[in-house]
Amino acid sequence: MGDVVGQLKVTVLQGKRVAVRNLASCAPYVAIKLGNQTAKTKVIWSCLNPVWNEELTCSIIEPVGILRLEVFDQDRFGEDETLGHAFLNLQPLALETKGGFGAQASVKEMKIRKIVPASDNCLVGDSFISCVNREIVQHVCLRLCDVESGQLELKIKWIDLPRTRRT
Repeated sequence: MGDVVGQLKVTVLQGKRVAVRNLASCAPYVAIKLGNQTAKTKVIWSCLNPVWNEELTCSIIEPVGILRLEVFDQDRFGEDETLGHAFLNLQPLALETKGGFGAQASVKEMKIRKIVPASDNCLVGDSFISCVNREIVQHVCLRLCDVESGQLELKIKWIDLPRTRRT
């Protein structure tokens, strides 16, 4: 296993048009996975357009990998059902963090790089990596795969650890 180089703060903002699997109700939550780390949001009951606004944190270990997300419908009596999954390659975010933009930026907000929908991500549209108040941030809207509908909106922030800060 590689070295821990920072923290990834994933704010799961909201879901849109989450697929319906149970006619009685829908109780979606999001599970994120980075390497062997997992974290989950709270369950939002009876909602197809849930708003979580919840921050989940994972350690970033080199080599930087793929952020995987899965939306589930919590079932009170049986196994939770999947409502789709998505993924995002974190390598572009890692490259911009290594570029040292956070330490150099004197403006309040600066777009650093544009990421377009591709085979290594589930982006709905273009996404920008920005330096906001000296922090590297990416806002993304991901389409859920292997399901008839659904999207997730996230804000991803890379935090260098003090002992691993790059210059």
